Amino acid sequence: MVQTDLIFNAAIIAIIAGLIFKSIVIVKEQTSAVIERLGKFNKICDSGLHFIIPFIDRKVDIVNLRVQQLDVGVETKTMDDVFVNLKVSVQFKVTREKVRDAYYSLDNARGQIASYVFDDVRAEVPKLELDDVFAKKDDIAKAVRINIAEIMEEFGYTIIKTLITDIDPDHKVKESMNRINAAKRDKEAAMEVAAGRKITIIAEAEAEAESKRLSGEGIARQRLEIVRGFKESVEDFQKTLKNVSHEEVMQFVLLTQYFDTINNVGSNSKNTSILIPHSPGAMQDFQNQIIQGTFIGEKLNEFTDDDDDQKDND
Repeated sequence: MVQTDLIFNAAIIAIIAGLIFKSIVIVKEQTSAVIERLGKFNKICDSGLHFIIPFIDRKVDIVNLRVQQLDVGVETKTMDDVFVNLKVSVQFKVTREKVRDAYYSLDNARGQIASYVFDDVRAEVPKLELDDVFAKKDDIAKAVRINIAEIMEEFGYTIIKTLITDIDPDHKVKESMNRINAAKRDKEAAMEVAAGRKITIIAEAEAEAESKRLSGEGIARQRLEIVRGFKESVEDFQKTLKNVSHEEVMQFVLLTQYFDTINNVGSNSKNTSILIPHSPGAMQDFQNQIIQGTFIGEKLNEFTDDDDDQKDND
């Protein structure tokens, strides 16, 4: 009898423990438990410790309230008849206040969201050309998010963000685009090289012009000093030798300059000049040419002055 009583008491304790265990529901953070009573919805239990009636109430499922991500691959065609594969990432979560709607309204929420993504992407992308798809992918993602959010909100889901993470055209199209971009880069490079060459040519021309200008100024100063030296030499001759005529002074100066030139040519080892047969006596002809030119110039000036006076008298 004692042994039977012990077995009976142990069974009673086990049954009571089982009932207590069955009546306890522990829900983790960022989740909600759906409780049904005799097959009918009873309540939603948030995170924490909860009690239910064993065998009458039942925890049918745990709903995840964290943000989830669904990646959807969509193949569609652009307005310029190019097929592209787009990877769309949808971030969503179950609204805490609408856990019942989210659980009972949709049997496959992820499949439903993917269907809406397919529909919206294939409605938006054919409106754009391929280049615009790359440039306006954020606008496409925004339009898809707005359309999905309005529909899924009725089922207890919040669409947080929609991202287009990849745009993959046909490989032949990508090769063509790469060739186009390469040609553009080559064109820009050629233009930059030409611009640099133009700048170099302009700089060299300006440098050459400046060099010639400075050389001309140097030659002008040199000639000015030569003339000044001739003038001083003539004046010194006239002061020292008062009986010497202008013609004799000129002949002496030219002869001196002639010998200086011959000396400079002979002393320069790198000189490539070739002297033709010449003699100092030729300086007399050169002097006569200078005197004759000076005489003709004076006569022309006198004739011009007489002509101007005659016009004034008339």
